Amino acid sequence: MAPTEALPAPVAPAPVRLAAPAAVLAAVAGAFAYVGAVDPNEPGHYPVCPLLHLTGLYCPGCGGLRSAHAVVHGDLPAALQANAVAVAGYALFAVVWTVWVVRAARGRPLRLDPRSAHLWAAGALLLVFTVVRNLPFGGWLHP
Repeated sequence: MAPTEALPAPVAPAPVRLAAPAAVLAAVAGAFAYVGAVDPNEPGHYPVCPLLHLTGLYCPGCGGLRSAHAVVHGDLPAALQANAVAVAGYALFAVVWTVWVVRAARGRPLRLDPRSAHLWAAGALLLVFTVVRNLPFGGWLHP
């Protein structure tokens, strides 16, 4: 071997590589299990959204707990009614987590490198969602 060639980095064993994705899955599953068991539709179980409480306006996250509760109980229409953007976020999380697990199992790091256009588009989507759900004709987006 020539002196200028670098040795390949050692690859950790599979259980070590999969520990972080497993921990994240356990935390998310625990959170969803709690929200599934403690109904956010019942008053007093969760704090009220500060923006909604102070201004009467729905933030992009309003209805997120109700949508998670509906997803846990297999009621996709109710989840979409509560917060469609949150449901899309759950699906995006599932895809990214699956890619992370597959790459970790193969000894490759997860590389998230979104282009700035993607971040701007996501921000614009959240802004439009927030504005429309607070307009009179956007009542179908209210949680």
